[in-house]
Amino acid sequence: MAEQLHFFDIPSPCVGICQLNEKGYCRGCYRSRDERFQWLSLSNAQKENVIRLCRQRRYRAIKSETPPETPSGQLDLF
Repeated sequence: MAEQLHFFDIPSPCVGICQLNEKGYCRGCYRSRDERFQWLSLSNAQKENVIRLCRQRRYRAIKSETPPETPSGQLDLF
């Protein structure tokens, strides 16, 4: 993929909810510990990659929290 030119630095995805989930990712922004600590030293391409990974992690977390629909065992009479 071609690298996009950036005139401004990419802001941190931090939303101020700094708690870890069971997999070690931040519950607010879904970054790992290393990704959070190294953010300021990452290139813009690396930051974009981290943001992409965070979106994937967030999607998977939301998907795993949503219980699948199960039939109740009874048929609807009306």
